[in-house]
Amino acid sequence: AALDAKGTPYDRDASYIEQEVFFSQKNACPDCGISIPELQPRLFSFNNPFGACPECTGLGEKMEFDKALIMPDSSLSFNEGGLAAYNPDSAWNHSMFTAIAETGGFSLDTPLCDLTKKQSDFLWNGDLEKNMRWVYHKQSGEGQSTYNRPWIGIMADMRRRYAEAWGESGREAMEKYMSHKECAGCHGKRLRAEALCVTVGGKNIWDLTGLSVLDTIGFFEKLSLTETEKKMAAQILKEIKNRLSFLKNVGLEYLTLERSAATLSGGEAQRIRLSTQIGSGLTGVMYILDEPSIGLHQRDNQRLINSLTYLRDLGNTVVVVEHDEQTLRTADWLIDIGPGAGVHGGRIMASGTPEQVMNVKESITGQYLAGKIHMDIPEKRREGNGKFIEIKGVTEHNLKNVSVSIPLGTFTCITGVSGSGKSTLLNDVFYPAASNAIMRTDYPTGGYKKITGLEHIDKVINIDQSPIGRTPRSNPVTYIGVFDKIRELFASLPEAKARGYKGGRFSFNVKGGRCENCQGAGTITIEMNFLPDVFIQCDVCHGKRFNQETLDVLYKGKSISDVLDMTIEEAADFFDSIPHIARKLQTLKDVGLGYIQLGQNALTLSGGEAQRVKLASELSRPSTGKTLYILDEPTTGLHFVDIKQLMGVIQKLVDKGNSVVMIEHNMDVICQADYLIDLGPEGGCNGGTIVATGTPEEVAENPGSYTGAFVKEMLLREKEYIRSKK
Repeated sequence: AALDAKGTPYDRDASYIEQEVFFSQKNACPDCGISIPELQPRLFSFNNPFGACPECTGLGEKMEFDKALIMPDSSLSFNEGGLAAYNPDSAWNHSMFTAIAETGGFSLDTPLCDLTKKQSDFLWNGDLEKNMRWVYHKQSGEGQSTYNRPWIGIMADMRRRYAEAWGESGREAMEKYMSHKECAGCHGKRLRAEALCVTVGGKNIWDLTGLSVLDTIGFFEKLSLTETEKKMAAQILKEIKNRLSFLKNVGLEYLTLERSAATLSGGEAQRIRLSTQIGSGLTGVMYILDEPSIGLHQRDNQRLINSLTYLRDLGNTVVVVEHDEQTLRTADWLIDIGPGAGVHGGRIMASGTPEQVMNVKESITGQYLAGKIHMDIPEKRREGNGKFIEIKGVTEHNLKNVSVSIPLGTFTCITGVSGSGKSTLLNDVFYPAASNAIMRTDYPTGGYKKITGLEHIDKVINIDQSPIGRTPRSNPVTYIGVFDKIRELFASLPEAKARGYKGGRFSFNVKGGRCENCQGAGTITIEMNFLPDVFIQCDVCHGKRFNQETLDVLYKGKSISDVLDMTIEEAADFFDSIPHIARKLQTLKDVGLGYIQLGQNALTLSGGEAQRVKLASELSRPSTGKTLYILDEPTTGLHFVDIKQLMGVIQKLVDKGNSVVMIEHNMDVICQADYLIDLGPEGGCNGGTIVATGTPEEVAENPGSYTGAFVKEMLLREKEYIRSKK
């Protein structure tokens, strides 16, 4: 064989063949013109330009203009605002669309849904071969401009406007009409075509990352290789299997390898970091974890505990902030801080082994572990009001065409091992579908066939753990609406009336009453460029947020700043003679938030505290008895005593005739429910089916339910507790 000018070998001796035969050293096919670059690790990384899909740069999706966002209501005409991206009152838009309508053969008063297919196609996609003429009269009256050019269509015009947008604000205004859509080049696979052509065991790298951790372990266990390939891949396969096993051991076998980090819960992200530390094999290290059991089913808890004790046995120190009973009982040493929360806490109540802490009467945690503090399981379950909401044929993510009936007028818990499909069912399908139908929202909804029974409820409220405000100026009393009443009270005082003060005078957000040096923030922000901002107390108001004239107005000897510094408990007593204020403050006390300050920065509240503020807000409103409340693991970050108080609030909502649907792993809470819907049997692709439904007692008798086994244990403990009390 010989090499041609490009280095491609060919056979010169053609005496025994009828044509020249080409061979390539360049991973190239001379017939179809396709060449594949040298196989390197970077070719299989969507974070590297060498391997990323050139169309979406490795994102798997692109921001594109969405017809549904540009035209949110097709029953409207252009003149009625049917095209949200084109203001009909704009002289330019009106003159241009008048010409479009004349050319397309329709009227600007015609509802967009009534356009013919030909008219609609012209409106959205244009016609480059057909010129249209229009005259734009300037709004200033200074003249006019005449245009004669083809119409490129709304979609192309939107892309042009986006490309020509001036500055970030201009692009953001256009992005309101865009949505994330799957990349047409890679179909969401994020890699270039050449990388996806390479397979191992019949799967390319995208197919492999689409498997769960457990299925990936199985794939590599069954992978068939030649003896030569086994020698080459031995070390790589060992590392892959070990790392996957670490993820399995911390209860994450249900996660798919391509799962976006942004979609992981805090507990999942923490357990992934924990698995990397287990793999490192370091000794003499102190590990600090904050509630790693969040989002973990009781079945998987022991594996997490085994991972923690493994780190300890290597010679490390493991410090864990935790509320889980099983973890507390396994610990070598407990440090209990209390006795209460906020201003009522901050003291070491007990320290020692779990057995020693159980003997400390002042320790609430110790008394709970000793069984002396107890959450009673209801003797009788509510049967509901006889009405149901039924959602049929749910197929989102790993859910396998499931149908669920939720009894109204009850407290329903959705349970199951981690990754079984609970959040998909409730948060991705059921809540958005119900909210869109009842609250007229426009949430994206997962796949389902039909939902019935929504006529039996009048509101759907999702009480999640997101912050109650986005700025430091937000606080609990503004959220539940009681601060307006307090400001009105101060404005009604004789001193305030004499000075002509209105309610706005006592707001730190309004000029006049606030300190202008810090603009009512109480602190001055010093920007440190590349370092975090520094906050110092305002040297004019000394953190009081108001000017001296406003602070001179006193109620019972307290200024508005003094009131904001009070705890909820103190304020409830202080305003006990004013029912419309005291009643709302009492609801905050009822949900266990008596220790927080009225004016406390909303951003300093934990997720659990923010959720309880929202609950208090709902409790303070008149009840119709037909509201559906949605909660996703509300006990996250809560101590047993806080959970007991929270459950008292939940039961009050249901006693008023409302319905509560909650995702939960905490067994104390699950045993409080009237009705359980257990998903599983496993996580990921091995989950997504209904394993059991019914009362906790009925689910406890189901041998296929992991949740049922733990519920049965809790019910037996309850019987023993009742027997010991007799």
